[in-house]
Order: sequence, then structure tokens, then C-alpha cells
Amino acid sequence: MPRTFTLGDFDFALPPELIAQHPAPERSASRLLDGRSDVAVDRIFRELPGLLEPGDLLVFNDTRVIKARLLGLKATGGSVEALVERVLTQHEVLVHLRASKSPKPGSRVRFADAFDAWVLGRAGPEDSLFHLRFDGEPLALLERHGHVPLPPYITHADTTDDERRYQTVFAARPGAVAAPTAALHFDAPLLAALAARGVATANVTLHVGAGTFQPVRTETLAEHRMHSEWFDVPEATVQAIARTRANGGRIVAVGTTTLRALESAALGGTLQAGSRDTDIFITPGFAFRVVDALVTNFHLPKSTLTMLVSAFAGFDRVRALYAHAIAQRYRFFSYGDAMLLQRQAAAA
Repeated sequence: MPRTFTLGDFDFALPPELIAQHPAPERSASRLLDGRSDVAVDRIFRELPGLLEPGDLLVFNDTRVIKARLLGLKATGGSVEALVERVLTQHEVLVHLRASKSPKPGSRVRFADAFDAWVLGRAGPEDSLFHLRFDGEPLALLERHGHVPLPPYITHADTTDDERRYQTVFAARPGAVAAPTAALHFDAPLLAALAARGVATANVTLHVGAGTFQPVRTETLAEHRMHSEWFDVPEATVQAIARTRANGGRIVAVGTTTLRALESAALGGTLQAGSRDTDIFITPGFAFRVVDALVTNFHLPKSTLTMLVSAFAGFDRVRALYAHAIAQRYRFFSYGDAMLLQRQAAAA
């Protein structure tokens, strides 16, 4: 009989000092916990090419983090903090708003003392997002006046170094409000070493939303409502995966966002190219169809991402790896270290 999991099963004690506040001096100098076998092996991330085989396919998320955090004032003088969740049109956006009192539809907000936005209302009757209209093109305004949307557990204000390091070296398609953090460890020399090894690469796009940090508040996992994110799987990536499979290679997802995009695109039974929204919630018992191995950072206790990696590699296995990582003082979360996991045929 399948095991039934609750929220408490994914809790663990994490010493606060292990939450990385800054990235490693060099991207590929982070640590890598090799969790593919029964005995965990402590490595350095730049060793990854030797852990893969010629003919394997690495799939990256090529989303680009936008400067989605804005500070402003309501017409009444009250302060407002906005986090742009999604750009809808050439002028309209959906945002998370923090203010002592929520602005009313029709009211004006002045951001960065540089441009105005008008509140059109809530995104939906039960939605926490606000619908705003900017007086200019959103991406251009954010680039000039926004701040890097660092995660809530990073305590320093964003700097020019964060502009560079909270972004992958191959970021291409703007739209994310959180980085695909497993990919932050890749730099140009590492990508060259992977190519020399005979490891192919392909891309998907998933614009990571702020909901990735949303806590699970229900003890029963099935009652949790996942946030929705836009993704795109190009036809070229579908073909690359088919070729890799035909030649006996493995599909290695770089990050949980890449995995979510690929498995969402295969929910119908076969991998389909195209773009749409996904609110896929992967928990133990999920039937994986595409991904064979996963490069991922260490995630928050009781988070949907901890549930995802437990579904992928096995609940007991992941618990043991996290215990090893804590004992060996690995760095956790967005600016932290990574691990390499292999899909278990019958993950608990």
C-alpha cells in the first residue's frame, strides 16, 4: 500500500547559519553532493562533467530574472512595495502589493519617484494579486527603476553583484521573479568542459514566480493549491530528447523548474512542444516520464520543492542526503550548494 505523506514529513531542523547570504566566489566552485549511489560523495560542482556520460542531455531553464521589486508611494503618501509577478501586455502587469492599507481600484501609485501606475483591481475575486497599468513599457521601467527580487531569506539589500550573480550566464528570455538557482553554478569554462565531454544541451523556459516561496499551509498535501507559472518547451528540445533516448543517453534536468516544465509538457503521456501555464504539484507517487537525473540546490523545509525532490529520488534517500548536507555544513537555498540525484524507479 502506498505511503501517505503529510506536511510534517517534510520538515527538518536547519541551522540558520547554513542559509547562504552570498554566492560562492566562483560559480562552479560551489560544493556538489553526489547523491546517486547508496553512499553520498562530497564533490565540487566543476566535477560535474565527469559524472555524466557522452550522449547525455543537460536541459536548462533559459529564463531571465527581471528587476521585479518596486518601491513607491500611494497618492495618500503611504508606502507601497510591489513585486511584479507577470507582465501581461505592453502596459499591464500582475503584482503582489504590500502596504499598510491596500490601494483601491482607480487609485494611483508613484514608483521610484519616476513613473505612475494605476490600480485596475484584483486579478480575480479570490486572488491576492493586483492588476496594475504602468504609464510605460513594464520591462523597460523595471530595468531602470526596479530592484533584484532576492528571496525573503536573503537579508541584505540587492547590490550590483546580485544583478550579476542572481542570474544565469545563459539567461535569455525575461520574465522570472526568482532565479532557476541550480543553473547559477554553471560558468563558461564548465559549459565548455561539458561540451568537450560530449554532453549535449537544450533549453526550456519557465518564468519562475514568487509563488515558489509560498509556504504549504495544509497538513494534507492534496489540499495545497500550487501557483501557476508560464513555460515553453521548444520543438528543438523535444527532438533533442527523442534523439538522446534513441541513442541510450540520459535526460538531466538542471533545476526543479526545468523538471516541472518537462514533466508538465508530458502529462498527456508523451512530451509535447508548446507553451502554456502549469500548476503541477509533484509529490511522492508522481509518475515521471521524462527526467532521469536532476541537478538541484537544497530547498526549504516543508516546501513544495522538497516534496518534488523526495518524489524524484525517494523520501528516505532525500532525508538522508539532507542530514548529510547539514552535518557537512553545506550551504542551503538560492545562493547555496547543489546535489546530483538519480530518479528511482519506485520512489517512496
